[in-house]
Amino acid sequence: MGILNYIVDLGPQVMMPIIITIFGLILGAKFGKALRAGLTVGVGFIGLNLVIGLLGGSLGPAAQEMVTRLGLNLTVIDVGWPAAAAIAFASRVGALIIPIGLVVNIVMLLTNTTQTLDIDIWDFWHFAFTGALVTGATGSIMYGIIAAVLNMIIIMVIADLTAPGIEKYIGLPGISLPHGFSGAFVPGALVVNKILDLIPGINKIEIDTETLQKRFGVFGEPLIIGTVIGIVIGIAAGYNLKGILVLGITLGGVLVLIPKMAAMLMEGLIPISDSAQEFVSKRFKNRGKIYIGLDSAVGIGHPTTLSVSLVLVPITIILAAILPGNRVLPFADLAVIPFSLVMLIPITKGNVFRTFIIGFINMAVGLLIATNLAPLHTQMAIDANFTMPPGATMISSICDGANPLSWLFTRLMSIPFIGVSILAVIAIGMAVYNRQRIIKENRKDASAENTEE
Repeated sequence: MGILNYIVDLGPQVMMPIIITIFGLILGAKFGKALRAGLTVGVGFIGLNLVIGLLGGSLGPAAQEMVTRLGLNLTVIDVGWPAAAAIAFASRVGALIIPIGLVVNIVMLLTNTTQTLDIDIWDFWHFAFTGALVTGATGSIMYGIIAAVLNMIIIMVIADLTAPGIEKYIGLPGISLPHGFSGAFVPGALVVNKILDLIPGINKIEIDTETLQKRFGVFGEPLIIGTVIGIVIGIAAGYNLKGILVLGITLGGVLVLIPKMAAMLMEGLIPISDSAQEFVSKRFKNRGKIYIGLDSAVGIGHPTTLSVSLVLVPITIILAAILPGNRVLPFADLAVIPFSLVMLIPITKGNVFRTFIIGFINMAVGLLIATNLAPLHTQMAIDANFTMPPGATMISSICDGANPLSWLFTRLMSIPFIGVSILAVIAIGMAVYNRQRIIKENRKDASAENTEE
């Protein structure tokens, strides 16, 4: 645990190169190739973190000004994901989540219930957060650990099922996104997308970034879209001309730079992904394709994700003001809205209209979930000796306080035995289904190879 905690504390820009290099060597890559891959991934994460930090640093003050201008007086403060992650890791479940998560992943790989090798151990905090909420709601650390394990199993299966779409629509071959926050929105998105399919007229609306670019020419490019949205947000925030222009160009630059940083990261991952496929095909049968599990930050560069998320920032603030039952003041986590949209892209096939509709529903429901979980979230923070913001009676966050899976686990597992049983059946059922799918696909691929020979 000491070694693992030390590596995690180094941050992704150091942790990921070390892990990638070690995995590359285990998978049979030469040292030089493995080291170069690891360092390239590290550079990619540095670039992503810088650009995402630029996004948050630009949007944060603008959002705060918009909140002030709207005169919102909401009592639950959004403290952001860094605080939520620290609180989760400081919990009793958080102290055990890394070894537990590694064991779960290994068992799932050995039993063929997942194709994902999740090397992003930092993001195990999402599962710890769910476990800590359940521990607080039930008073049982055992229930908390069970919740964290079942949550991870569900997310791993979702990562597998969405990986082909992630490759096709976001351009990340050999990568899956076992992200506890992003993946939690997939089930709801599937339902809403199906409903949209059944509504005459609505089901015919097809708007994607390529169509926008063809129709509007240069004004449909991500750079221009980001700049225009930034200018609108700057005006809504009451900025002066200089502030409006700086925000506009900054957000336009973010829409251009994030995909380029993700491409740098992919440059380092492709050799490791290829080595993983070769390693598995030589040593195991019926394993199918193996995906490298990463943080969903690598996928937020899709133009639809970024464009819709920027539009949702001011809308989420307005929603907070008018939504009955909401008490959360969104602020620190407004920059993580793209993370709630990443895994919708394979479902909506990049359709801007559908992604916006689903994203809007996610934010509305998410604010109510964050309000509902705020007392537990606050108690977790107190137990972790977190310093409360001045004037705040309760705290929450969009990530993971607005996580629908975390809420479902917390409320269902508060019902002794029945809730645990329901969630266990769902998780195990998904794992069994995934195993059957993996074996079936592998047999089909093997049959196709034999036919070609």
